[in-house]
Amino acid sequence: MATVSAGILMYRRGEAGLDVLLVHPGGPFWRYRDLGAWSIPKGELDNGEDPEEAARREFAEELGIAATGRLRPLGQVRQRGGKIVLAYALEGTLDAGAMRSNEISIEWPPRSGRIIQIPEIDRAEWFPLTLAREKILLSQQPFLDRLEEL
Repeated sequence: MATVSAGILMYRRGEAGLDVLLVHPGGPFWRYRDLGAWSIPKGELDNGEDPEEAARREFAEELGIAATGRLRPLGQVRQRGGKIVLAYALEGTLDAGAMRSNEISIEWPPRSGRIIQIPEIDRAEWFPLTLAREKILLSQQPFLDRLEEL
């Protein structure tokens, strides 16, 4: 059975149209990757957890700021590895520089037995939709299209 995650695509109305908030994964593997590496803040649902509640929880864990307001469903996508991601749109004006990510443990280098602590995300930034389409993971691009349709 595929893993299911839920997340929030925060947006605001900018001078040139919509801007969206994306996050960059932390850790040594992603350090020098940019185009196609960004994501919506998201994470796995706990057993039986409501997807909207999971999306809000993950947003708070990854950014250190609660996601308040009405969520609008953006549907789901299947990522290359098989994970299903459910997304919600939320209008907001979060200060990306104020984000404080939780930390996670990973084995690095892979299969080394060495465990290190890294921030789950190392930064968050606002992007206009045109640039966001280049920055976001290819599998999550449909969320941008669906937001634009709203």
